[in-house]
Amino acid sequence: MNSTVDTQGTTVAQRIAQALPRLTRSHRQVADYVLEHPLQVATLPIDELAAVVGVSVATANRFARALDFDGYATFRAELVRGFEPLVAPVERMRGNLERPTTVAEVFATALDESRRNIEATRQTLDYAACEAAVERIGKARSIYIAGFGASAWLAGLLQHGLDGSCSDVRLLSSVSGVTHSARTLMHAGPQDLFIGLTFPRYLTDTVALAQIARAQGCALLALTDRPSSPLAPLADVVLYCQTETSYRPNCETSVLALVEALTSAVALRAPDPVQSAGRILQAVRPWLHGANGLLRANGANAATPPDAAAPNGDGPKKKKAPR
Repeated sequence: MNSTVDTQGTTVAQRIAQALPRLTRSHRQVADYVLEHPLQVATLPIDELAAVVGVSVATANRFARALDFDGYATFRAELVRGFEPLVAPVERMRGNLERPTTVAEVFATALDESRRNIEATRQTLDYAACEAAVERIGKARSIYIAGFGASAWLAGLLQHGLDGSCSDVRLLSSVSGVTHSARTLMHAGPQDLFIGLTFPRYLTDTVALAQIARAQGCALLALTDRPSSPLAPLADVVLYCQTETSYRPNCETSVLALVEALTSAVALRAPDPVQSAGRILQAVRPWLHGANGLLRANGANAATPPDAAAPNGDGPKKKKAPR
């Protein structure tokens, strides 16, 4: 009887299932661990896997051969292939640790990577897509922004940047959780715009909310890294951003640069951008250091500040202390 495993087009899990009847007890011990923790095993060298399972390095290598791999290295490479976007940052970090590096070198490399990512993003921008993104933002009745994980902070900065130019901008990432975000989207419709931000390692929350927004008839704008991103096929307009880095899952600097470029373009296209900026300045003036006389210095067109002298000459009114 031929006991060779048919490996054509099979996954690691399928190879284990096919080989299971002839695996030794130690090999089955390794197999059980691989099936329970495939993502973790994809990041482990052979000695670490052997230690965590409680077998010898030789047994771990024989297990790989029993699945018809040349050895553990090819077994792990096949396992990694299925989780490549997820394990890539771990593999990069492992490689960095194997090369002695000074703090100064890390600073220089990280800053260089940010610069290269921003330049690569600029070089590959589709300016027709940029124009379409600005137009859709300007026409939207309400704008819903979603991003989770590190992208939640970037989504917040996008909301902050659009808030001065758009009448209704809502950030879906909040302490109330993704289910509340889904409920909020029930009020969305064809006049509205959903903006999703997601980068490797992609989070399903953003994709799920995008699908809900699409079902509600919203237009979709995606900020992501590549056409294979799960958000890209759902979007009407996509702005791509280069985010490769040696030390983190993504380079957020380039995403922030794209966000700032987008919000700057929206601000310039907004009706009466100078008046809008002036209203924002007036609203935040009480909290700006050294700005007590700012509006008076702007001349007669400036609105009367809260602490201006009263007409009867009684002097400025005192502000009540905030409670």
